[in-house]
Amino acid sequence: MNLHPLRVYRSEEPLPREQQLAWKVAEVAADPVAVEPEVVDMIINRVIDNAAVATASLGRAPVVAARGQAEANPKTPGATVFGREQEARFSPEWAAFANGVAVRELDFHDTFLAADYSHPGDNIPPILAVAQHTGADGAALVRGIATGYEIQVDLVKAISLHKHKIDHVAHLGPSAAAGIGTLLGLDPAVIYQAVGQALHTTTATRQSRKGEISTWKAYAPAFAGKMAIEAVDRAIRGQSSPSPIWEGEDGVIAWLLDGPDARYEVPLPGAGEAKRGILDTYTKEHSAEYQAQAWIDLARKLGSEHPELRDPANVERIVIATSHHTHYVIGSGANDPQKYDPTASRETLDHSVPYIFAVALQDGTWHHADSYAPERAARPDTVALWHRITTTEDAEWTRRYHSIDPDEKAFGGRVEIELTDGRRIVDEIAVADAHPLGARPFARADYVQKFRELAEPVLAGTEIERFLELAQRLPELSAAELGGLTVSVTEGAPIGDLPVSPKGLL
Repeated sequence: MNLHPLRVYRSEEPLPREQQLAWKVAEVAADPVAVEPEVVDMIINRVIDNAAVATASLGRAPVVAARGQAEANPKTPGATVFGREQEARFSPEWAAFANGVAVRELDFHDTFLAADYSHPGDNIPPILAVAQHTGADGAALVRGIATGYEIQVDLVKAISLHKHKIDHVAHLGPSAAAGIGTLLGLDPAVIYQAVGQALHTTTATRQSRKGEISTWKAYAPAFAGKMAIEAVDRAIRGQSSPSPIWEGEDGVIAWLLDGPDARYEVPLPGAGEAKRGILDTYTKEHSAEYQAQAWIDLARKLGSEHPELRDPANVERIVIATSHHTHYVIGSGANDPQKYDPTASRETLDHSVPYIFAVALQDGTWHHADSYAPERAARPDTVALWHRITTTEDAEWTRRYHSIDPDEKAFGGRVEIELTDGRRIVDEIAVADAHPLGARPFARADYVQKFRELAEPVLAGTEIERFLELAQRLPELSAAELGGLTVSVTEGAPIGDLPVSPKGLL
């Protein structure tokens, strides 16, 4: 990997475009380096993973609304939308938007955490939509996805958005644009312009993930993917972008991030170096914020070993010592009263580690719908236990959270439980069970099983088998076959008819 130095340049300091980060990203995207077999296998896993969580969310209101917006924009050749029949095609930017919302809605797909955090699987919907619309084949799609993951992972390793309350999708717009550039074999000069536009149009504040979290949480990455497609379209038409977008005196770094004196080093593959970023990422076994994954696993274990902990009458207090990020984003350090509110939205509860730990401790399991049901959140014994749980930052767990050593990097912490009889129970966990270094690392069979479990209440059995067979042949798919890389709710499906979107403006 090459480290690209990044700083702000005053207007009187000319910065040739070949030295700008957007150009360096474009060069990586345009590099025709082969995709390694290990990376191909993981891309297949994540395509299956995305389809699994999208299928489970097809009846949820944000997904229904987004699908309705896409359906208002039919297009030939166009792209498919999850849930609809394969023959129905829609404008690729709107298809990407609808599919992106479906993938993101349950907070249940892959993650990468470093200087910032991300869900790199959000790159797949826009790249796939463009592939279907343009008649690309499976091999081209694989190359595009490899780039999308690589660029997002590299940006997340180097640049913290969260520190400045900028939403993490500001790294997604550029990565998706770069991935589309690879898919289409575009010239670096075109990709450069698209990357700049995609960044410029996808910077927003983190209020979407603060307080009473709204349905926009699922829409934000889908919107970034849509903006990436539109940016590529404009760039292909010869239109230019703000430049230098990151380094300019009035650019992103100067005014949204660390300011005029900022210094970063962004790791990027050199010419001819394989794009392996996806191998640094990890998926979710549970439908919750990634920093909660390990805590669900530990809570289940503790509840099994010490069933008395499930009764709040036996518990004086529970303190979770964890990283800065976990404490301040999904813990009591956020100072969000909504994180302790039994009437809070699902989006808020999946960002409340006190709630998640309490439910997993009591139930010994976690379910993407049942664990968030209003009646579950309002159960009196759960509320009592939940309100005895707080988080605190621990310097060592913060250090491990930010470690660049994959064998040391951790997303868990230590829990200390004081019982009313005076006993103390202390335990810790570094990574989730499904993490590559966890107790049960996810492999192909686990992704397939996750898809089956989430799809069986929604899709016909024949549709489940059709999709799985097709997805596992991804690099070999023809352009015609790639059109089938979707899921359709058909006659005989358990869900019945797809819910119809309420009428909007368009």
